Amino acid sequence: MSENIKKPVVLFEDNHIIVVVKPANMLVQGDNTGDEDVLSWLKAYIKEKYNKPGEAFVGLVHRMDRPVGGLLVFARTSKAASRLSEQVRTHELCREYVCVCQNEAPDKFTLHDWLQKDESTNMVKVIPPYLKLQGKEAILHARCVAHRSAHSLVCIRLETGRAHQIRVQMQHAGYPLWGDNRYGNGKRGQQIALWGMRLTLKHPITGESMLFIAPPPETAPWTAFTREVDGLESIWPQIIFE
Repeated sequence: MSENIKKPVVLFEDNHIIVVVKPANMLVQGDNTGDEDVLSWLKAYIKEKYNKPGEAFVGLVHRMDRPVGGLLVFARTSKAASRLSEQVRTHELCREYVCVCQNEAPDKFTLHDWLQKDESTNMVKVIPPYLKLQGKEAILHARCVAHRSAHSLVCIRLETGRAHQIRVQMQHAGYPLWGDNRYGNGKRGQQIALWGMRLTLKHPITGESMLFIAPPPETAPWTAFTREVDGLESIWPQIIFE
């Protein structure tokens, strides 16, 4: 497992894309809090490293909840941004997460729900299928890797990318995430156990298939599953989600 990072870590960069590991609790994009965000950090990083005049272009391709850490790809040109956004739409850009949830999750499962967001509270809920026109479709595929002390280590592949999707769907299914103060039973000071561990995409210019892996930090509750997390890098390609 990796150390608990406090600033974004750049894993790959060229003239077209930049892949980073986002620290937990850092915004992806700035909001009215004025807190530091990854997008602004990257613009400053590129401007300084390459001595660019004016504001550097960094295109936002996909998002991640503030408390969650893990892999993100950003575009460095408008062409790359457009092509990566299309990969998100067609699922060629694949985001896979690892989480620790409460209770014993099934070995293999798919969650298919309809989600509705309350903009005034920034809360998301599952709504009945007959109200689906008032919400958005949300699908994820999951495999449970291990059980320990009434908790499960679960790998998740997103088919859709909705706000708070994994947290809401897992809670609704009876498997709230460890440390989730918004949708679970997280306690003060706990860090949500959800991490963007794998990211696969095609380079928007060369077409090269690219895979990035970033394991979660060595903190609770991940340390309870140290052996399994350390082994995920080698077994993940053999995990069948669907």
